[in-house]
Amino acid sequence: MNILLFRDQEIDADQLVSINDPRRQNHLHKVLKVQVGDQLRVGQINGPVGIGEVIQHDQKSTLVRIILSQTGPKALPLSILLAIPRPKMLRRILQTCATLGVAEIKLINSAKVEKSFWQTPVLQDHEVYEQFLLGMEQGGITHMPKLTQAKLFKPFVEDQLEAWAANTQKLVAHPRDAQPCPPSSLTPTTLAIGPEGGFTDYEVAKLHAQGFTSISLGSRILRVETAIPVAITKLMQL
Repeated sequence: MNILLFRDQEIDADQLVSINDPRRQNHLHKVLKVQVGDQLRVGQINGPVGIGEVIQHDQKSTLVRIILSQTGPKALPLSILLAIPRPKMLRRILQTCATLGVAEIKLINSAKVEKSFWQTPVLQDHEVYEQFLLGMEQGGITHMPKLTQAKLFKPFVEDQLEAWAANTQKLVAHPRDAQPCPPSSLTPTTLAIGPEGGFTDYEVAKLHAQGFTSISLGSRILRVETAIPVAITKLMQL
């Protein structure tokens, strides 16, 4: 936990936040071993950052006085169109994307995706929130990515993708007939990443028809959970 994050409704009129949920409190008590008078880096989710002073602390709860003085780090101008991965991998990917500051993730279906993936409890709102929060705490940032779903590939790509990816450079991580990865920048970008085994030729052709360009991330064959941070660090100026 490199930043103590809180929701806007957690801070009271006296600029105090009471931490009593088990996960955060356990980390403050057993890992950080905070004491009264200690100062912590704090941030409001999707808001500013600052310093928090511990004014009360015991095993069950911690009271922190908040001073928010700086704008939180901006999200990267990057949206990821991601074929839904296996649930265990999805947890790690959500955390990674939050840590690195991805703006939005759109989960999409693919021919190589198992239908059962869409039924995973990982997609429940509270679980998504928790994975994003863990990633944000690791990265020391306050921006929480947006997660949406498109369970039908063809209707989304043909009818909605153009608007969703408007005014961005459109790239698909697909090694066949691919161009080199563009140099890192802050160019608004939509990046499509397929499932294990990649998008089918049909799916790639559909993406190309919407203006996507195939790019290579290098000579090595990567798992999806590895390809995502590699692509982000290649494309974006972190």
